[in-house]
Amino acid sequence: MTNRARLAASARLPGAAGRYHMPDVEGRRILLVDGDVLAVHDLAELFQGRAEPTVTFPFPWPGWAWGRHSVSPDGTFAVLSGQRSVRAVTADGGTLWEYRHPCWDAELGHPHTDDAQVCPNTESGSCRITADGSAVWAHVPHGGDEVEGEEWLVLDAGTGTVLARTALDTMASGSEHLTHPDGRHVGLSVGEGEDRAPVFWGSWDGVEQTVRPLDDDRYLADARADAFLTVAHGGDDIVLHRFPDGGGTARLPVATIPPHRPGANLYWDFGCGYVGADHVIASTAGCDRGLGPERHWLLDAATLLRWSAPIAYPGDVTGPPRPLGDGTWLTWNEGRLLRWEIDR
Repeated sequence: MTNRARLAASARLPGAAGRYHMPDVEGRRILLVDGDVLAVHDLAELFQGRAEPTVTFPFPWPGWAWGRHSVSPDGTFAVLSGQRSVRAVTADGGTLWEYRHPCWDAELGHPHTDDAQVCPNTESGSCRITADGSAVWAHVPHGGDEVEGEEWLVLDAGTGTVLARTALDTMASGSEHLTHPDGRHVGLSVGEGEDRAPVFWGSWDGVEQTVRPLDDDRYLADARADAFLTVAHGGDDIVLHRFPDGGGTARLPVATIPPHRPGANLYWDFGCGYVGADHVIASTAGCDRGLGPERHWLLDAATLLRWSAPIAYPGDVTGPPRPLGDGTWLTWNEGRLLRWEIDR
């Protein structure tokens, strides 16, 4: 069976020309740090021809290219994950609050000339505003300058007050948040380079923060109401888990995927998630590079049984996909955003 993709829409993203990787996607928004602003594009408006951002927020750290940021559901404020603080800002340039923390740079306690200084290492954290806009989850270094380790905070979205904190035994190169469809649970994937990739689920009921470690060597790719997907840190397999207990119900080893040539070193990359209710899209694009077309695979959402052929595109497509959950997915081509669907 051949799975043919049809181009549903495409758009050039201003300020993103030459970027190899797709900008961050949060819900139905594209978040792009463009010079001294965080530009927010509504996907529907972008594909309808609107080139200008829906809203922009001042970005206070020129040269800081890391961290994962978040925009409130109503679009009135953004929370930015910086090298030495988490800062909430409004579109008119105001700062709502700032939570300062030690520098993400690996050297503990080193001096800084001013607040805009960007230290050379690239360790970073991330943040995510809750679905109701009332709180912020933030992954930051531990509060003591000479203390190693990190914390997962819940901050009041209006004031930045720490509502809860949980110490994490992690040493991040970077991290990423995922909001569960129920709006109460938030996932955290922490990448530690080649060492580990711890995954956590957290929840906040307004009084108590609950954090549950899931695995020390996986990436949390996507979630729906009753299940979630993880990819092994080394790309060996994709696992479908029950939510919330985390038990595995299906597993797809990469060894079942035919290589481009004998002896090819295949792995799943992290472009994996729910295209819609019935299908998951997964990617071997990272290891396909240089061997032929980079490949995406359509899987059954309940069993992860793979279909008999990779998705066929009407032209070259590079990099992993970004599924949107509505039957479509995105790919990126150096400044051009492409939206695809299966051609029935």
